[in-house]
Amino acid sequence: MKVTDIETVRLDSFPNILWVRVHTDEGIVGLGETFYGTQAAEGHIHQTVAPYLIGKDPRNIERHQAHLTGYLGFGGSGAEVRGRSAIDIALWDILGKSVGLPLCDLLGGRVRDSVKAYNTCAGYSYVQTRPTQGTANFGLDAKRGQYEDLQGFLTRADAVAESLLEMGITAMKIWPFDYAAEKSGGQFISSEDLKKGLEPFERIRKAVGDRMDIMAELHSLWNRPMATRIARELEQFKPLWVEDPVMMDHMGSIGEVARSTRSPIAVGETRGLMADYRYLLELNALSLLIMDMSWCGGVSEARKIAGMASTYHTPVAFHDCSGPVVLTVSTHLALHTQNCFVQEMVRAFYYGWYGEVVEGLPTLENGRLSVSDAPGTGVELRADVLKRTDCRRRSTAQADV
Repeated sequence: MKVTDIETVRLDSFPNILWVRVHTDEGIVGLGETFYGTQAAEGHIHQTVAPYLIGKDPRNIERHQAHLTGYLGFGGSGAEVRGRSAIDIALWDILGKSVGLPLCDLLGGRVRDSVKAYNTCAGYSYVQTRPTQGTANFGLDAKRGQYEDLQGFLTRADAVAESLLEMGITAMKIWPFDYAAEKSGGQFISSEDLKKGLEPFERIRKAVGDRMDIMAELHSLWNRPMATRIARELEQFKPLWVEDPVMMDHMGSIGEVARSTRSPIAVGETRGLMADYRYLLELNALSLLIMDMSWCGGVSEARKIAGMASTYHTPVAFHDCSGPVVLTVSTHLALHTQNCFVQEMVRAFYYGWYGEVVEGLPTLENGRLSVSDAPGTGVELRADVLKRTDCRRRSTAQADV
């Protein structure tokens, strides 16, 4: 089997999503995905990855790893790593399809048949059009259905919690401190803003008690003293974890925050390859590592990071507040990975735009996610996506390299 063509696909209506289709001479097509900086990642794929990979056997995934990034770009989750991640996912999809096995079984089998889902409380249009993290991309003006959970947790977090419990989902993640962070550039939070940020947690606990696990997302917006102050105030609500309290560019600060509070600290989604996660684990202070399958190097790297974390007795979770392929691949990994106990999802995305662009999503039943027995990842772009007027396709074939 040989790679004959590498194609990238973008939609103007979803500019933060990049899909990669790796074509082979046996007719098998692998699908990958990444999120943010799509044109930069697309450029890396066509300029660096395609000339190397075309004409080679896509099933030799480990052999290809050193060539998917290039000479630069091994630190963090820049364009090279995001492009590499999308390609790696597509290669695993091809391998699974070539032998007729679902990804989770191809990796060595399942340790569980389904995994607990937690709901990140975004709305239907969250981060759909704006490429930067911030309150400007909250999408509060675009109300499309009953799961506008971002507006919900800001104004009626108790009702959102009750709605999730009715679906069997017993964990939710919210980020009510972002407005305060933007007000001061993350340098200070007033007592008034702190009290306002704590209100959703109070509402949830008053309404449903401990039946709901709550995660607090801080989006790396705070300096170390303010992040510590917020984490300490959250202790009274027994959060499952507090996520990304400070910018992920100084590992020592993360360790200091973790050692300064009883709130469990979870970080990692914006980091890059395995060496980045080694530094995090060596802090000996974190309660959870988080990986995004399309930002950390794909399936190949994620499974290595999870294995490394297990030697530190540290659980992992896979991030998805981005795209449908990532959710599907993450669910496969969650079913296979011993030290993964929960999988992120956004129900507004799952019941909203995910189904508009792909078929083969994981099944959500009574708050748990599972995958089908379809070979590979089991998820495919809908045929009409490639025919849409806002679809932008770019291809590099054998004749181009």
